[in-house]
Amino acid sequence: MNIAFMAHDKKKELMVQFCAAYKSVLAKHTLMATSATGRLVADATGLPITLFLSRAQGGHQQLGARIAYNEIDMVLFFTDPNSTMDPWQDQTLVEILHLCDAHNVPCATNLATAEMLILGLDRGDLDWRDISRSTGRLI
Repeated sequence: MNIAFMAHDKKKELMVQFCAAYKSVLAKHTLMATSATGRLVADATGLPITLFLSRAQGGHQQLGARIAYNEIDMVLFFTDPNSTMDPWQDQTLVEILHLCDAHNVPCATNLATAEMLILGLDRGDLDWRDISRSTGRLI
């Protein structure tokens, strides 16, 4: 499975902790992330991570394109609900959520949902994504 990570600045440390806690599960998959988040996770865990550009330089657009081409199987985008910005004004968040919904890609925006997805991934609950990716169709 191809798993992509993004995190708002105040949630990057939580993403690092999450990836460290689930390192054994994540190590079995292909990991991708926007630049700052990916570097932090890779440095802390030793996991190999393909880095996109930073969010400001268009890393979210690179991620979005891969979602649209069915090259991403799961997105973990830890958002900061305490940000002064209205979450629906965060165009990056809205675009990524829209693409995940449009292409049936599981997406977590918080720790609780991310844990459910990772545990399901480890159990094989998301194996349908392999079939979907190989046929280009949803099951």
